[in-house]
Amino acid sequence: MTEIQRYAAFSTDPAGGNPAGVVLDASGLDDAEMLAIAAGLGYSETAFVTGRPGGDGYRVRYFSPLAEVPFCGHATVATAAALGPGEHRFETNAGTVPVVVDESGVATLTSVDPHVSDLPADDLAALLATLRWSAGDLDPALPPKVAYAGAYHPVLAVTSRRRLARLDYDVPALKALMTERGWTTVQLMFRAGPAEFDVRNPFPVGGVYEDPATGAAAAAFGGYLRALGLVEPDATVLLRQGDDLGRPSRITVRLVPGEAGVRVSGAAVAIPGQPAPGKENAAVAIPE
Repeated sequence: MTEIQRYAAFSTDPAGGNPAGVVLDASGLDDAEMLAIAAGLGYSETAFVTGRPGGDGYRVRYFSPLAEVPFCGHATVATAAALGPGEHRFETNAGTVPVVVDESGVATLTSVDPHVSDLPADDLAALLATLRWSAGDLDPALPPKVAYAGAYHPVLAVTSRRRLARLDYDVPALKALMTERGWTTVQLMFRAGPAEFDVRNPFPVGGVYEDPATGAAAAAFGGYLRALGLVEPDATVLLRQGDDLGRPSRITVRLVPGEAGVRVSGAAVAIPGQPAPGKENAAVAIPE
């Protein structure tokens, strides 16, 4: 019988963070079975260790309730915590991701090389329409872009925390736009300080309304901040996510001069009792 572990990532409280499923031995599962497990859990992602390439390496795949995704940061943190302290190497569909877990259970992943591209004007207009935002809501100091560090995420910054808190998007329209463009989540943020941001991540293509914590988007956002010179070259950035959902998450993003990847750190804690959650306890289920 397949053993499914459940962790809350980017939190020390099982009631916070982003829940993730972890299957440490998925070598006997096919794609349909992994997708069925992910859909049954209802979490935004479940990680499956499907093999051991050798040494400290693990072949890891990630499934949302609707489809496989190339990389997932919070499920990486959860899987690394389940493996325990030490150095691990994850071979993902997006590339090699090293992860270090310290004795306190904090995991630090180093992303694949990030890159940032322009968000075409037509795509920006369509994205704003689906979010029910206007161009006047955007912070001109943080221009819209598309950032990548294993998955693609448009990045939009708003001028007020209140605007960020009032997220109410057109689910079918945003899902269709994201599917067409190959975007995994949308990184929405408000700059609260020189190296502090409040962030939210709609994820309708994965079958959930919103992620309470998104490590892949955090890595991409770190690449965005570095590429645009918006923080110091050796910055440590704090991302607050999940507060608006009642699942507070804290993500640390670190830029290391001379290192192409972005480091993303956070705690992960096992969810006591390991109950089967169902949709009501998923990241945030899309309303029926």
